[in-house]
Amino acid sequence: MTLIEIFEESISVLRTNKMRTALSTLGIIIGIGSVITLMTLGQASQQSVRSRIQSLGANLLTVRPGSSQQGFLFGGQGSNTTLRYEDALAIQNSQRVNTIDSVAAEYSSRTQISSDKGNTNASVAGIAGNYFELRNITLSVGSEITEEHNQITAKTAVLGPEISTELFGEGVNPVGETININGQAFSVIGVTKSKGGNLDDMIFVPLQTAQKILFGVSHVSTVYVGAKSEDGMEAARNQLGYLLLERHRKTSPEEADFSIFSQEDLLETASEVTATFTALLTGIAAISLIVGGIGIMNIMLVTVTERTTEIGLRKALGAKRKTIITQFLMESVVLTISGGIIGVSLGLIASHFLTKRFSLPSIISWESVGLAVIVSSVIGIVFGLYPAYKASKLQPIEALRYE
Repeated sequence: MTLIEIFEESISVLRTNKMRTALSTLGIIIGIGSVITLMTLGQASQQSVRSRIQSLGANLLTVRPGSSQQGFLFGGQGSNTTLRYEDALAIQNSQRVNTIDSVAAEYSSRTQISSDKGNTNASVAGIAGNYFELRNITLSVGSEITEEHNQITAKTAVLGPEISTELFGEGVNPVGETININGQAFSVIGVTKSKGGNLDDMIFVPLQTAQKILFGVSHVSTVYVGAKSEDGMEAARNQLGYLLLERHRKTSPEEADFSIFSQEDLLETASEVTATFTALLTGIAAISLIVGGIGIMNIMLVTVTERTTEIGLRKALGAKRKTIITQFLMESVVLTISGGIIGVSLGLIASHFLTKRFSLPSIISWESVGLAVIVSSVIGIVFGLYPAYKASKLQPIEALRYE
């Protein structure tokens, strides 16, 4: 028999018991569909995080207090209160740091927010310096927080678009309205354009107001520094680091109580986290493929038993062991590839729905599609090999006597 004839016969055999065939492929369908969905979502999440970080600008350095992860130039063990607004001012005014052109500081914390039309719990960021410029935030209406607002500890606020909608309703201009932040009345002076992520859900107030009136703190959460050029990033990081070491009375980078991140560092960390998470979930989903493969093997063993007489008759008429093995392997591979194709289709549909649901970029992972087809074939061969071998070992006389 030719391969085409064997293939056609395999299709015919599988069609004779459609329910068994469908149940046999169910494990493969679930496994392949899960792997496709998780790999696609992982890549979409990675792309989303990468786009958001890159949107902040290639020349941005981020300084944070406390311990850092391995791989950054400066970073040691410390509390999260080691950075002060005075550090940002020192960076801005230092003659030694000549590779930067703008600085901003932020202190953020979650608290209760209310208006006449609603209330919620949201993140409030006290800001100073060129914050909106460095973070590429623009306004859809109103005006920004200024240095004058900081000097007089003004109770003014700029809302993200999501929090604006939550407090005042869709399409309402809240400029001039009053909101209560932690029991204090603030006048809304602007609304930012949507950037995606948590920035759309934040409220921005003057840093001095946040520190002295709202939260009673003297430290900042983050200092943002804009380098003059992308080529000067490393020099800027060095100058920043040694200036802050001197201000914090530390003698070496190993003693630093702050961390300096570049956009490259953040991209690398985000990529590692999403890749690890995706690999973990994909590995868990892949277990169902093994379960599906075992199910295929069980069904094929049952099939061999049911068709013992047929196998004996074929061998008595001169069928070779190779032909018997090929026949049963073909049936196993057809089962798994059919399940793989259905699983790929369902996985792509689920991925499309979930990426839209969570506002992620729509990505088709063709690598995972190709891998799924290959894996389906391999599962069919591996788990179909033993039943095929068992069928080929049957003796014609014993097989013909089997009832």
